[in-house]
Amino acid sequence: MFFKNYRTVIFIGVVIVGAIILLSYNLKYDSGTGIVKTLVLEAAAPVQKFFNAAIGSVKGAWMRYIHLVGLEENNRKLKQRIGELEAQLILYREGYLEAERLKALLSVRNNYPHTFQAARVIGKEQAALSKTLWIDKGQAHGLKPGMPVLAPPGLIGRLTDVSWHSAKVLLLIDENSNVDVLIQRTRVQGIARGAGSRGCVVKYISKIQDVKAGDVVVTSGLSNLFPKGLLVGRISAVDSMGGGLFRQIRLVPFADFSALEEVLVLTAALPDAPEGKKKGK
Repeated sequence: MFFKNYRTVIFIGVVIVGAIILLSYNLKYDSGTGIVKTLVLEAAAPVQKFFNAAIGSVKGAWMRYIHLVGLEENNRKLKQRIGELEAQLILYREGYLEAERLKALLSVRNNYPHTFQAARVIGKEQAALSKTLWIDKGQAHGLKPGMPVLAPPGLIGRLTDVSWHSAKVLLLIDENSNVDVLIQRTRVQGIARGAGSRGCVVKYISKIQDVKAGDVVVTSGLSNLFPKGLLVGRISAVDSMGGGLFRQIRLVPFADFSALEEVLVLTAALPDAPEGKKKGK
């Protein structure tokens, strides 16, 4: 059964061995260009070609393997370098964004004749009714409860609880927040009260007063907490159809409370500030 299955292979093997024996004999007893030598060379040529092709194929495969190994190593190094450059780019981008935020804070500081203490936001409480922040400055830096807190372009709230090295900021949109304000265009006065996720509402402005959507709202300076003229927000809607004596007014604060990272705490009015601005003390 074995010889039947592999007889072709056995036959080819016998022919190759016979050809090699005859070739060796003729090389040892060289008799010129005899018929036997010619037949042996003719038979050996395809075999030699086959072996050369096999060796060439193996050699080519090995060289391709070596080349691919080198490419894989180069790709690995390139990917590592790309990762390092992307990390550096992210750091540079973060530094640029921080510089832009600090530049905006500086512009706020230059717009008002007061002294400020810069601080970073270290915590947020954004519950349904409570909207507060925690900052990394406190009594050790001269901060006290009630001081106004600003971020570009204006007021965002006031300090409530102050510890030695941190403080809590009650935001304008907190429902416990109340700020004396006026409509910049008409000088009509009212109270801006926090309304949570809805922003703020302006209370106690009668229906006979001139108030329009788009009007800018600033602090009135009537209280001892907020100096006059701090930007608060813009009127978004005015409804005079409801019952009662007062308009229902919606106010959208200028500040983006979800993106706050650095703030300014207004600590005092400058000595040469106008008399109306010294109420910020």
